[in-house]
Amino acid sequence: MITNVTENIKYIGVDDADIDLFESQYVVPNGISYNSYIILDEKVAIVDTVDLRKSSEWWSNLETALCGRTPDYLIVQHMEPDHAGNIAAVVEKYPDIRIVASERAVSMLSQFFEDVDFSERTIAVSESDTLELGGRTLQFVMAPMVHWPEVMLTYDSKDKLVFSADAFGKFGVLTHEEEWACEARRYYFNICGKYGNQVQALLKKLSTLDVATICPLHGPILSDNLGYYIGLYDTWSKYEPETDGVLVAYASIHGGTAAAAHRMVDILKTKGVENVIACDLSRCDMAEAVEDAFRMSKMILAASSYDANVFPPMYDFLHHLQMKGYRRRRVGIIENGSWAPTAGRVMNAMLAEMRDLEVISPVVTIRSRMKRSDLPAMELLADSVMA
Repeated sequence: MITNVTENIKYIGVDDADIDLFESQYVVPNGISYNSYIILDEKVAIVDTVDLRKSSEWWSNLETALCGRTPDYLIVQHMEPDHAGNIAAVVEKYPDIRIVASERAVSMLSQFFEDVDFSERTIAVSESDTLELGGRTLQFVMAPMVHWPEVMLTYDSKDKLVFSADAFGKFGVLTHEEEWACEARRYYFNICGKYGNQVQALLKKLSTLDVATICPLHGPILSDNLGYYIGLYDTWSKYEPETDGVLVAYASIHGGTAAAAHRMVDILKTKGVENVIACDLSRCDMAEAVEDAFRMSKMILAASSYDANVFPPMYDFLHHLQMKGYRRRRVGIIENGSWAPTAGRVMNAMLAEMRDLEVISPVVTIRSRMKRSDLPAMELLADSVMA
């Protein structure tokens, strides 16, 4: 698919509707796009390639867009294989092309392409370095750990456009129309979520530039209401809740813990809490559960004890939250155990490793099945979490 971004910048990326798991872990029911761009000026620059899965379609787009011209530069903003997969093939086809990348990316090239000699083919750039194409000057913006250490963005002042690497990306092919925020949020917290401070640093840099269009490496090109997208990124990267409400995440073996979790949902709604989500960690998309945990302002965990520990789906969920830097939330705990409840202790220990969490005491303990005698403790937990 070739589309005009501006008069002299074209989108030459491809949709991948056949992929089942992005990065071999994230369910993508509507696929993913691998975005690539070409700038046609006195000199020609390709901005990133695509995953090897879609090489043939990308090459067709590239050659059509070139219209017989030879590219002078390949700008590599990110070395992850879904964007850098065709670097070696580009060098082979265009032996005089120069690769423009951050110093860290230049050092990574040989890690991915052992048999290619890059020694005379690279231009290593640093913060605010520029590249003249003729009618425009590109400026490079370093964005380390958004979400790899070598990442950089490319700013075109002529068209007021920034090629934003993985920042502002989302899951989903471009041919599938859907609301941006949901899949962009799931993408952000699972891909970039750990690196909020680095995203904040990048947003500060972008605030000094006159940007009218954002061209990410996944998802749609953004040109309308940029304040909305940037505002969400600001909220997400500050670890601030987006929605005042409660995620009730549960891991149940035989249904007793699930019943307690759903009873907690009812209690919260009875108390006037409008935004309550129940998530069965044994069956839900884990990436979506992580997204909801960051989106909501509070969370209640309910889990069965298992092998003197906690039922594995809950352990897996909390491990994901640890890895992604979950913080600044109020959390309540419900544990279930038929003879020696241990789930609460384990959950508390895992939460203690996260930053700026307020874990509500005491833990509500259910013995096998929730009983009427447990309701006062459940009510108290609901009140304490919402206080």
